[in-house]
Amino acid sequence: MWTVLVILLVAWAVLSVVGFAIKGLLWLAIIGIVLFVGTVIFGLVRNRAGKGRTET
Repeated sequence: MWTVLVILLVAWAVLSVVGFAIKGLLWLAIIGIVLFVGTVIFGLVRNRAGKGRTET
Protein backbone atom coordinates (compact mmCIF):
# COMPACT_ATOMS: atom_id res chain seq x y z
CA MET A 1 0.00 0.00 0.00
CA TRP A 2 2.76 2.42 0.88
CA THR A 3 4.48 1.75 -2.44
CA VAL A 4 1.40 2.92 -4.34
CA LEU A 5 1.14 6.06 -2.19
CA VAL A 6 4.80 6.93 -2.73
CA ILE A 7 4.47 6.43 -6.49
CA LEU A 8 1.40 8.69 -6.53
CA LEU A 9 3.17 11.35 -4.46
CA VAL A 10 6.12 11.36 -6.86
CA ALA A 11 3.77 11.58 -9.86
CA TRP A 12 1.86 14.51 -8.36
CA ALA A 13 5.09 16.30 -7.46
CA VAL A 14 6.36 15.90 -11.05
CA LEU A 15 3.07 17.25 -12.42
CA SER A 16 3.35 20.26 -10.11
CA VAL A 17 6.92 21.04 -11.16
CA VAL A 18 6.09 20.72 -14.86
CA GLY A 19 3.05 22.94 -14.39
CA PHE A 20 5.09 25.68 -12.72
CA ALA A 21 7.96 25.35 -15.21
CA ILE A 22 5.66 25.85 -18.19
CA LYS A 23 3.54 28.88 -17.32
CA GLY A 24 0.84 27.91 -19.78
CA LEU A 25 0.25 24.74 -17.78
CA LEU A 26 -0.43 26.43 -14.45
CA TRP A 27 -3.63 24.39 -14.18
CA LEU A 28 -1.48 21.25 -14.20
CA ALA A 29 0.48 22.56 -11.22
CA ILE A 30 -2.72 23.28 -9.32
CA ILE A 31 -4.09 19.79 -10.03
CA GLY A 32 -0.76 18.25 -9.02
CA ILE A 33 -0.72 20.11 -5.70
CA VAL A 34 -4.33 19.20 -4.92
CA LEU A 35 -3.72 15.53 -5.71
CA PHE A 36 -0.47 15.53 -3.71
CA VAL A 37 -2.21 16.90 -0.62
CA GLY A 38 -5.14 14.52 -1.12
CA THR A 39 -2.82 11.53 -1.34
CA VAL A 40 -0.97 12.54 1.83
CA ILE A 41 -4.26 12.94 3.72
CA PHE A 42 -5.53 9.60 2.37
CA GLY A 43 -2.33 7.87 3.48
CA LEU A 44 -2.50 9.36 6.96
CA VAL A 45 -6.16 8.41 7.41
CA ARG A 46 -5.55 4.85 6.22
CA ASN A 47 -2.52 4.55 8.49
CA ARG A 48 -4.42 5.72 11.57
CA ALA A 49 -7.43 3.54 10.77
CA GLY A 50 -5.15 0.51 10.46
CA LYS A 51 -3.59 1.10 13.88
CA GLY A 52 -6.99 0.83 15.60
CA ARG A 53 -7.53 -2.75 14.43
CA THR A 54 -6.28 -5.74 16.35
CA GLU A 55 -4.25 -8.44 14.69
CA THR A 56 -5.72 -11.93 14.67
